[in-house]
Amino acid sequence: MRPAPSYAHGTSTTPLLGETIGDNLRRTAERVPDREALVVRAQGFRATYRELWDHTTRIARGLIALGVQRGDRVGIWSPNRWEWVVLQYASARVGAVLVNINPAYKTAELEYVLGQAGVSVLVLAKAFRQSDYVGMLAEVRPRLPGLRDAIVIDDDWDKLAGAGGFVTAQALDEREATLQFDDPINLQYTSGTTGFPKGATLTHHNILNNGYFVAEACGYTEADRVCIPVPFYHCFGMVMGNLGCTSHGACMVIPGEAFEPLAVLETVRAERCTSLYGVPTMFIAELDHPRFAELRPTTLRTGIMAGSPCPVEVMRRVQTDMGMREVTICYGMTETSPVSTQSGTDDPLDKRVATVGRVHPHVEVKIVDPESGAIVPRGAPGELCTRGYSVMLGYWQNDAATRTAIDASGWMHTGDLATMDAEGYVNIVGRIKDMIIRGGENVYPREIEEFLHTHPDVAEAQVIGVPSERYGVGVLAWVRPRAGATLDGAALEAYCRGKIATYKVPRFWRIALEFPMTVTGKVQKYRMREIAVEELGLHQAAATKMA
Repeated sequence: MRPAPSYAHGTSTTPLLGETIGDNLRRTAERVPDREALVVRAQGFRATYRELWDHTTRIARGLIALGVQRGDRVGIWSPNRWEWVVLQYASARVGAVLVNINPAYKTAELEYVLGQAGVSVLVLAKAFRQSDYVGMLAEVRPRLPGLRDAIVIDDDWDKLAGAGGFVTAQALDEREATLQFDDPINLQYTSGTTGFPKGATLTHHNILNNGYFVAEACGYTEADRVCIPVPFYHCFGMVMGNLGCTSHGACMVIPGEAFEPLAVLETVRAERCTSLYGVPTMFIAELDHPRFAELRPTTLRTGIMAGSPCPVEVMRRVQTDMGMREVTICYGMTETSPVSTQSGTDDPLDKRVATVGRVHPHVEVKIVDPESGAIVPRGAPGELCTRGYSVMLGYWQNDAATRTAIDASGWMHTGDLATMDAEGYVNIVGRIKDMIIRGGENVYPREIEEFLHTHPDVAEAQVIGVPSERYGVGVLAWVRPRAGATLDGAALEAYCRGKIATYKVPRFWRIALEFPMTVTGKVQKYRMREIAVEELGLHQAAATKMA
């Protein structure tokens, strides 16, 4: 009997939402007008759904007053603020394509994205951390003739809202009546670690439905209060967070402009949050905070951990120490709006801590041999592919890159290595580009990372491949010790011996207090590799001997 193929289809009795983002927000505001919709503690801002709707109406009219047409690109360059949320919905209501700009961008990246997207209106903060946004924009603006207007939130927000007073309610209604849910509504640029970033073009239908079904899996109602410390410019914040909440009448609770573990713990406590989002490094920082025992959450029920693989031991601590018994793991990518698989709140414990769940409603996933494209049997590793409503329209004005990512049958090739078990649960075992082939043996970094997390003094571990004269590629582990602990490579290697296969035991070790990170909290393995190669080059004799 032939083994079952690694394919799954998310059949569902819950239909997709066939409406625009604006229409969906209107329905929620009419259903629960007096429920709290948005709380931003750092700004002292609170709004009910009726008030949030009114804010979006004023800014939507203001955008029309600026001459923004359906399909025009409106950029947003700001950390997490209440104005970001309002612009997200206001731009959708006028049919503009919101271009999310990474708050960490410098001038070269800013100029590229504004020019490549053809942004005509940019809404920006005055500054964030050490970055002078206004000054940086002034530097590149002479080379951006298509940029008509720049609205500085700190100075011009009220003027933008005021300009809406010259636009009638009928004009906004007429604009909204022209919109279709398949219209492009959002451009999100990929990280660009191998060149200039590419703009994933997403529709109302893409991101509204994805946010809705993510929240469905968490069991949200208007009684839920969701703490969102992840950045809005990323799908995790604006889709899984904001759209997940507004499609269910739940409250978006924002601790501050950027992630800070103490602010998160204080916000969850003060606002009695029932759900918390984050990438694994965020949860680790919260759990390890000196004041965690004092501020230990008592109201959390669920939440989402996503963005990178979660170590099993961290997941267990989140469920027990933070009370998030119904926490879910999500897997996806910007190009798929983003979520393709999610664990259930009532899944068995081992499935919730060791997999990324099963396929999402109305989505297909398959796992294929990266070389042949053939679907592999259940349990065998291969590249994860996704198809369905959530797949982007394509990369903005980049047909060649689109054809490389989405095949002729509509499958998005993720570049992630995964396995699917007999029950359809998916486990991400690494990136194709991160898989280490050491002397002919396939080494999956995540497997080693999971094992290292069982060491009582290891707070975090990341495994990468580095050049080795003997094996072609050697295994290197970056390890961050727990507070007060002391680690060294020899002791860690001894811990591995006899417990994992010899070829998997790292030959190189780097003990570090912090890792290179993106603004979203993802570990930058390519930077780790660059740093390690440089360091090994300085000590090549020792490196060769160790390898």
